[in-house]
Amino acid sequence: MGQIITAYLATAAVFLAIDAVWLGKVATRFYFDRIGHLMMDKPNLGAAAIFYLLYVGGLVFFAVLPALKSESIWTAVVCGAVLGFIAYATYDMTNYATLRNWPLEVVFVDIAWGAFLSAVSAAAGYVITNKLLS
Repeated sequence: MGQIITAYLATAAVFLAIDAVWLGKVATRFYFDRIGHLMMDKPNLGAAAIFYLLYVGGLVFFAVLPALKSESIWTAVVCGAVLGFIAYATYDMTNYATLRNWPLEVVFVDIAWGAFLSAVSAAAGYVITNKLLS
């Protein structure tokens, strides 16, 4: 149980920190210029919190714990990237299929971001958990 909690907290810290920089500083203009007309003045923090809680749990279950079992950072990287690709593609392709004028550019950037962020967060969660529990 200690391993799961440590992995969850480590992965969450990395995921939230990197995503906060991406959404708050790096990609703000990118998203606003393309889908700003759809964005709320203030995000629904409750919904965001639920997403982060669930998604980090998925990363731990599908990427970090298998990496710890196999003792391979590459398991974390690959499984994290695959999960990120699938999850972000589900969101973006659904929007592209159902929302009028959802930009294809947003689809590609967002899916790439999800795969990258998930791979890095899972790898970091693996490394931090290994260091703290060894």
